[in-house]
Amino acid sequence: MLGQVSSLPQQPQRPPSSGHMVVCGDDTLGRRLAVELRYVYGERVTLLVPPGREPSRPDVPLTQRARAGALFGRMSAAMNRNGAGGANGSGDTNAGVEAVRIMEAHEPSDEVLEEAGVDRAAALALVYDDDELNIRAALTARRLNPRLRLVIRLYNRKLGQHLETLLDQAAAVSMPGLDPAALDASTTVLSDADTAAPALAATALTGSSKVIQAEGLLLRAVERTPPRPGELADPGLCTLALLSSTSQDPAGSEGSDSSGEDGPQLLPDRATVHAATGRGTVVLEAISQAGPDRGPARMGGRGAPLGQVFSRRLRWSALGVAAAVVGLAVASVITTGDNPVHAAYLTLLDLLAMGDPAVEDTDSDSRQVIQLLSGMAGLLLLPLLVAAVLEAFGTLRTASSLRRPPRGLSGHVVLLGLGKIGTRVLVRLRELDIPVVVVEEDPEARGIPLARSLHVPTVLGDVTQEGVLEAAKIRRARALLALTSVDTTNLEAALYARSVKPGLRVALRLYDDEFATAVYRTLRTVHPGALTRSRSVSHLAAPAFAVAMMGRQILGAVPVERKVMLFAALEVAGNPHLEGRTVDQAFRAGAWRILALDATPPADRLPDLAAVPPYDPLGPPGPGGPDRPSGLVWDLHPGYVLRPEDRVVIAATRRGLAEMLRGQRSAMRR
Repeated sequence: MLGQVSSLPQQPQRPPSSGHMVVCGDDTLGRRLAVELRYVYGERVTLLVPPGREPSRPDVPLTQRARAGALFGRMSAAMNRNGAGGANGSGDTNAGVEAVRIMEAHEPSDEVLEEAGVDRAAALALVYDDDELNIRAALTARRLNPRLRLVIRLYNRKLGQHLETLLDQAAAVSMPGLDPAALDASTTVLSDADTAAPALAATALTGSSKVIQAEGLLLRAVERTPPRPGELADPGLCTLALLSSTSQDPAGSEGSDSSGEDGPQLLPDRATVHAATGRGTVVLEAISQAGPDRGPARMGGRGAPLGQVFSRRLRWSALGVAAAVVGLAVASVITTGDNPVHAAYLTLLDLLAMGDPAVEDTDSDSRQVIQLLSGMAGLLLLPLLVAAVLEAFGTLRTASSLRRPPRGLSGHVVLLGLGKIGTRVLVRLRELDIPVVVVEEDPEARGIPLARSLHVPTVLGDVTQEGVLEAAKIRRARALLALTSVDTTNLEAALYARSVKPGLRVALRLYDDEFATAVYRTLRTVHPGALTRSRSVSHLAAPAFAVAMMGRQILGAVPVERKVMLFAALEVAGNPHLEGRTVDQAFRAGAWRILALDATPPADRLPDLAAVPPYDPLGPPGPGGPDRPSGLVWDLHPGYVLRPEDRVVIAATRRGLAEMLRGQRSAMRR
């Protein structure tokens, strides 16, 4: 599948010159990131991988070095075939750039990092799957090179915030005169799980939206189906992309960079949008306030309500006994003419066998009959109380255990795998109030405590075994998300689920594009009426890590089928593609589009737009908002001339953003 491993020039005896990029990782994200930096941004890259096979993929016979070499070989061949042009196809973005230098080492020790040239590098990415290893390497790298731009992969978000502050302070202490803007970009902590989770969760929903949120800024990109004949499509604020011609066909495959004209088109111009009849679109629908983070909702409510403590049969039995007591009390009032309160009191005494026998001459026959009936109701009450006590103890005993899928559950999403990615996707789905049933083989998996705390129904078992998906109520599910780290397991689960429910919506986590293409062809042939999509976590996360290594904090990434569109904030000063041009002239179809202008005076401007507190960009500051207006202008006039002191929010393709950053760096060198 990976093909022949290409021979790459390895020069361990000659350390790289200054200004290169170093990537250290032990899984697919590191290799994808090196490809992004080398073949999109045209940077000189040194890739450090452990020797031997990848621990999480023992089924792959190639070593990590061989897999990286095969990936670079395929990318180099593809770039040579396609001309490797820039956003407009003008020139080779990788001309004169050496091949990726691959090194092998078990850990990024002091000696290994020095051999990789970290002391002379422009940026270092630490994307090991182990958070502790990334932290130790980051501390070492900061000591070797205080100016080094660090991009660190951490799953623990709180720890990442503290580490980012610590490393920035270390850089400021080592270099007191460091520019605040450079300091802000010196350390960036990212999580591949957080980057990919919204896109993975969106694949389970029809017509779902992708949200780009950076504290105060919230952009919502929505997929729109093609309008009917005679109807006009709502363009929203602007059209971000045209979906592929087969996107509305369940049997159609998703487009990628090699799909040609039939594939998705990012950032099209107005003429292209009008001419593309019958194709879906991705539009920018709203820019609104990003409120405080809302925790994921629990399935079944908070705590242990009555419906979870006692069974329905027991509740109906208790209601029947209560109705009998009320009926006997009413009958006592009617037949004896007694006070209603006193009659109810006597009925309860008879029910609990605490009243005196009605054998006196003054007691009527009706009173004796009511007492006998109350005694019989009391006999029914005893087993009811015992059952209630047993069920209450059973509920307390199982409160800390995993919840089983309820019998009447339907319209839910079946989520396979509770690793790093599956856990983040579970949180995202519960934030959207989507019912979920989780299937996990390992009872000690990372996400099991979260599923327990959220009362999410969980099935423990191997998804490839018969009966496991049935226990997850797959027949009544709306979608299947197969997010385990093994491609073959995800595929096997998808095929089995389709055999049970042919029309099930399926989204798979697959790494290899060739394997994904084969999966599409197979599932299109067997189940032409069902919708199947695949996503690669490394493919979704790599652009965000690459832009961070270039010294820019992207606001987010939106997957458009198998392509990725980036949102970023850029300074106009020194950028030949922006400075002195009008908004209309700065727009380049298929490369970038200006969405907003930050008109805040440079003296009052925060270095990072993502650090702005929550506010409503379209309205006045509310309570708890910033003291000054946000300064973001969204309805820009096409004739507005961009000034050097401006900052803009853009949507760009990967190659478009790379070209813009290269142009800015070239202008600064001159």
